[in-house]
Amino acid sequence: MNPQKRHEIFSRLREHIKQPRSELEYSSNFELLISVLLSAQATDVSVNKATAKLYPVANTPETMLALGEDGVREYIKTIGLFNSKAKNVIATCQILIDKHHSEVPEDREALEALPGVGRKTANVILNVAFGHPTIAVDTHIFRVSNRTGIAPGKDVLEVEKRLLKFVADEFKLDAHHWLILHGRYTCIARKPRCGSCVIEDLCEFKQKNID
Repeated sequence: MNPQKRHEIFSRLREHIKQPRSELEYSSNFELLISVLLSAQATDVSVNKATAKLYPVANTPETMLALGEDGVREYIKTIGLFNSKAKNVIATCQILIDKHHSEVPEDREALEALPGVGRKTANVILNVAFGHPTIAVDTHIFRVSNRTGIAPGKDVLEVEKRLLKFVADEFKLDAHHWLILHGRYTCIARKPRCGSCVIEDLCEFKQKNID
């Protein structure tokens, strides 16, 4: 795919999705971190339902730590992998208190050192909380990047590196939100809604589904 086509794709996505933001509900960097940690292999809707009850009770590392694993587990037991996530939440809170003055660090290495936080989560925090032009590649972005031809790759890291290389600087801050939302609502996994897609004529997917 040539640079001009990629530029037009992101121009259209920018015009179509005017408020590209996470669908997780949060009101601080700490809440964002916990929500993203909880969202692994879970829907944003399920995370939001759980945190709507959790955050009024505990929305700082200290108050979350005070709940303990059992307390956190009670709030998040409707989310997949809740046992391991409760353990990671408590361990993360302890590290934030001990090493980061209870603040979410603006540093990739420090973020990835937190239990349950991998490269994708670190990218989300750096981008959404701190405005870094990172691109967090989840299953939606991986699918859209490969299917459209924007940035094909055999794994998420390769796709991330190609997106960072190929996406123009003016789009990088919001690129991962545009791609996630496009993948979640239009370029869906089983039956992409090509007929209602704003980039259908630019997409290089050969088996387009035009109804």
